Amino acid sequence: MQNHRWSCGESVLYGMMKRFVWSNQFWKEYQMPHALITGGAGFIGSHLAELLIARDYHVTVIDNLATGKIENIAALDSSPKFQAAIEDIRNTNVLDRLVSECDMIFHLAAAVGVERIIREPIETIETNIGGTEVVLKTARRYRKKVLVASTSEVYGKGAQFPFHEDNDVLLGPTIRNRWSYAASKMVDEFLALAYHKETNLQVVIFRLFNTVGPRQSGQYGMVVPRFVRWALRGEPIIVTGDGQQSRCFGNVFDVVKAIAALGETPEAIGQVINIGSTEEVSILELARRVKDRAGSSSEIKLVPYEQFYEPGFEDFRRRVPATEKIQKLIGWTPTTSLDETIDQIVAYEREVLNG
Repeated sequence: MQNHRWSCGESVLYGMMKRFVWSNQFWKEYQMPHALITGGAGFIGSHLAELLIARDYHVTVIDNLATGKIENIAALDSSPKFQAAIEDIRNTNVLDRLVSECDMIFHLAAAVGVERIIREPIETIETNIGGTEVVLKTARRYRKKVLVASTSEVYGKGAQFPFHEDNDVLLGPTIRNRWSYAASKMVDEFLALAYHKETNLQVVIFRLFNTVGPRQSGQYGMVVPRFVRWALRGEPIIVTGDGQQSRCFGNVFDVVKAIAALGETPEAIGQVINIGSTEEVSILELARRVKDRAGSSSEIKLVPYEQFYEPGFEDFRRRVPATEKIQKLIGWTPTTSLDETIDQIVAYEREVLNG
């Protein structure tokens, strides 16, 4: 076989082609937006990371694994567009470097779950307020857009239904630390909007309503995965109170599409926006539907709140989001029914249960 000898012209042409391919790839990667997700190993954060990577974002997540799990992001480790830092967002040195390298921040890190909030009120308040303060200060330093995750809890007991973003709110007394989560997230919102008003920092606040789906932990009181696990094990499905309290459960795959779209919508800057389903269901009916779709023989039991939470625990009777604002801004409406969502969670939990 004869060796090919490159002519001078061929060598020059090869070099030009190689430089063109390299520079084209470099430019393509340079143009990719780079998102930082705080709490990115958590339930919602990990799904958001997957969606953004599929849309050609570079994604960095930071998570202290207090409620997040390394398994949630394990499938992303092989992607050249992904990196993770296992650290607390209050570590200012680490956060400073990560923010300086990104284009926008999705701030999802927070203390979550009713049981954890009641058990660890100091950590709840310090994490939610202190962590958000560090994120906003660092974002201001580098002039990076911040999308701040808030919660339907800020509506308190509910002055009117459905919950509109500009409604008045009614919270319980400070002697019930169950309300510390709502109050801490309200402070987060006030602080973010203050940064927007005083420093022109690009801020978007989105309030989440009972987001559910595969990978959600039931460890801290999240009702749907807990019901599904009890049903699959044939254990009693425990409903607190009279079971007539109602919720609207949004599918995580729908929700992260809304979050990502808000990050790409200039009109959302400076706004507070609900994200959630409007398919309302009582918790007792939810238990029945989980039992049915899991093919379970579990008994459904009603127990007083005090057996699960603290004495005098106050619950919301209804949580229903108004979604006209997000529909107008980005044309978003949820597309996944509650039954479809339950089926997704049942399939996921079956796989976990079977190892």
